Amino acid sequence: MKNPTFPDYRRVTWPEPHRARTKALLSAHPEAKELCGHTPSSALYIVALVVLQVGVAWLLRGRPVWLVLLVAYTVGAVANHALWVLVHECAHNLVFRSAAGNAWISIFANLPIVFPSAIAFRKYHLLHHAYQGEEDLDADLASPAEARLVGSSALGKALWLLFFFAAQALRVGRLKRVRLIDGWYVVNAVLEVAFLVALFVLAGGSALLYLFLSSVFSIGLHPLGARWIQEHYLTYPGDQETFSYYGPMNRFAFNVGFHNEHHDLMRVPWSRLPALRRLAPELYDPLKSHASWTRLLLRFIFDPSLSLHSRAVRTEAVDLGGREAASS
Repeated sequence: MKNPTFPDYRRVTWPEPHRARTKALLSAHPEAKELCGHTPSSALYIVALVVLQVGVAWLLRGRPVWLVLLVAYTVGAVANHALWVLVHECAHNLVFRSAAGNAWISIFANLPIVFPSAIAFRKYHLLHHAYQGEEDLDADLASPAEARLVGSSALGKALWLLFFFAAQALRVGRLKRVRLIDGWYVVNAVLEVAFLVALFVLAGGSALLYLFLSSVFSIGLHPLGARWIQEHYLTYPGDQETFSYYGPMNRFAFNVGFHNEHHDLMRVPWSRLPALRRLAPELYDPLKSHASWTRLLLRFIFDPSLSLHSRAVRTEAVDLGGREAASS
């Protein structure tokens, strides 16, 4: 029994919505399979963005904190968010054909992100696809304790977004059925620490601070941070629980806003997601979507009806025997 004095998620009994829409999509448009595949050019974007971030960090060595803060919010956040999206592409093996190749390039993309999380993200993100809305396996969901702690006040939600990087890390302990540490994770962590130590020795604390703030803003109290609200928070009435964003920031975010399309056909790389939407307007045009991350960010913070409980949650008992394999 849930305590009636506390708010709760929206508890649903129907299965996650994407499997059925995938079936409808491929039935009506079997040619959609031709959009699936790899985009090796994503590796070039990763290299360019890593070089950019290291270069900017180098230029900011010894600079005042206010300048580091300004550049991190305006430039660094956009670059590190783009790297996060490309890490996401690697998690789905959409850059190279081999899983090892995708793991290595994601570890490289992770370097300016500061937190050694590329390999961990791969594990937990694939489970999110397979078990969307299931508390024991979906790391995208805030725990009941986290949701109650943040509450529905503007201050609480703003602070949660500011420290979202920490909230994400703390969720790992909740998912006890997932083994986090393996050889790939150790490699990711060791190389990240080595990179950060070298950067500190060669360029000093300002350079390190720039990359840290870039990562904090890229997923937090920034218009880009609204992406985490856009994807699965119940911002519209009705039964829809996944939402896309079709605004201009997709140009700087490798089309990550096409979230319904991504969930429906996960083997389509970022470069062909708009084509998938154009292929099946009868499926995607009727769905509610967002046009502005900035507007959504402000609405989430100041609308007391929205909180971390604004999510669809299903409590179906599951095992780890197969659904996530289909999503990889």
